[in-house]
Amino acid sequence: QLQLVESGGGLVQPGGSLRLSCRASGFTLDYYAIGWFRQVPGKEREGVSCISRSGGMRNYAASVKGRFTISRDNAKNTVYLQMNSLKPEDTAVYYCGAGDVCSRINDYWGQGTQVTVSS
Repeated sequence: QLQLVESGGGLVQPGGSLRLSCRASGFTLDYYAIGWFRQVPGKEREGVSCISRSGGMRNYAASVKGRFTISRDNAKNTVYLQMNSLKPEDTAVYYCGAGDVCSRINDYWGQGTQVTVSS
């Protein structure tokens, strides 16, 4: 079965850190750009970060720049999102997706992982 599986979400206090993982199952991540997105109820899905196939290009939403870092380990078939200095407004379901380039993340999606930032 071809799928992406996210993990690493949870409850964290403001200022804390989490590392999300996006692992590919049934296919190789090497050939895909991977994007992280988030969504809260009643709002549209928002792009958070994306990394190119080679890892040479990474982009971030203005709201997370300087706090989040995206990386990939193709040997482990996994992309990571390191989230530091978390804020309550980062609370959302986080999804990863795969596509040929960052502007076309539409080939595969994961089921999402909940991140809650609260004291």
